[in-house]
Amino acid sequence: MLMRYFDLTEDVYSPGRWHLDTPVDGQGQEVGSWLFLEGQAASVTEPLKVALYRRGKPLDYSQADAGIVPVVHPRVASVFEELARGDVQTFPIQVEGQPEPYVLINVIRVVKCIDDQASEHVERWIPEDENDQPERAGEYRNVVGMRIDKSLVGDAKVFRPWGWNVVLVVSEDIKEALERTGASGMKFVEV
Repeated sequence: MLMRYFDLTEDVYSPGRWHLDTPVDGQGQEVGSWLFLEGQAASVTEPLKVALYRRGKPLDYSQADAGIVPVVHPRVASVFEELARGDVQTFPIQVEGQPEPYVLINVIRVVKCIDDQASEHVERWIPEDENDQPERAGEYRNVVGMRIDKSLVGDAKVFRPWGWNVVLVVSEDIKEALERTGASGMKFVEV
């Protein structure tokens, strides 16, 4: 039987939750989400910091920079570090107003696994698009109701789907371990 996989996102319906801004490096320069969407190890000048875009209740799992970059409580980070060591890179990050550092998760694994036929709707960039980004031809322009071909995932536990790297996918065992932490802010949708 194949493993089940889940899109892990921030629960945007957590009442009164905080919103995290774009992380900055030790020199105060923005460390934009693009750096953490490449699916590869990143090099940053520490210490990383992130301000609150909107004050509110702290979450154990948040996505900074417009909902892209996972910033998590250390007990959540320990799950990623213990069970998906080869799939993630972690950085300590100071969240405005929090006494203890949180952890920024950089997913360094990309898997070509989106099942176009099983997904509700997919749209790809084509060379004829006037998007000034011809290098994106073949990548996904939009994916709704994403489904993956589980047989293509291999041993990945945490990854971003090739061509649609705004999504973070976790295996069922990672999902269950994260849920056991009792962490706030997580939402899982099976893919």
